[in-house]
Amino acid sequence: MKLGANSVLFGGHNMETAFKYIAMAGYDGIEMSAIDGMSEHLVLSRWRELAPEIKRLSIDYGLELLAMEQPSQDADIMEQAFQAAVEIGIPIVNCGPGGTSDDEESWHKVIDSLGNLAQTAERYGVTLCVKAHVGGSIYNTPTTLRAMEEISSPAFGIDMDPSHIHRAGENPVEAIAAVISRVKHVHIRDCKGREPGPGKPEMQANGRGDIDLVGYIRVLHENNYTGPLNLEVIGAKDYDAAQCGAIAAESRGHMQACLQACGAR
Repeated sequence: MKLGANSVLFGGHNMETAFKYIAMAGYDGIEMSAIDGMSEHLVLSRWRELAPEIKRLSIDYGLELLAMEQPSQDADIMEQAFQAAVEIGIPIVNCGPGGTSDDEESWHKVIDSLGNLAQTAERYGVTLCVKAHVGGSIYNTPTTLRAMEEISSPAFGIDMDPSHIHRAGENPVEAIAAVISRVKHVHIRDCKGREPGPGKPEMQANGRGDIDLVGYIRVLHENNYTGPLNLEVIGAKDYDAAQCGAIAAESRGHMQACLQACGAR
């Protein structure tokens, strides 16, 4: 497994600050945030201008470009995301599920959209991943399994985030085991309680909440998962760089301990 962090944790700072602190914390790689409103990192409307700088930062700080997160399913925006991914050398593009929970009309629109996007990803030679998200059409294990059944493209994969599964009232360890056959990316963070939101940024740090992340990572290891394990902490846009760096470092230490506990490192 490759340990990374989403640059959205440093959304209030420039790209180089994100690379610098994520490298200092000991991560193997980085996930580029293309999330409008949460960061000004991989701004897709300017991706051609930004691509050389991202590639330079990756080399200078020794961080592999593991993935990109762009939540919209807008076809034009996603086309830009796939183009940027190919040019920069990013193998995975993560998006949100969209839609509304337990609404059949919404479900069919989401599946059609994701199916079309997966075909586009296949054409570009990259992987499109989607995760279960509180409030979305895909929000728990049954809906994730249904999406896996209905979208057959080899360029489509599941991005698993234990905090959303936990907040859906499920056991993330059991959930990851159920869908592992199509898991191609993992977002990871902790969560205290089962409120709709993930909590304050510092409480999203691995080890601070209620999720059995040791068991979660053990399932990944036992199923020979070798993809990215990317920390995704949101809500820290107003935090100074030292605060963000502390969250990254604390989580990286916990992730390493989990890997060691299950014999993966």
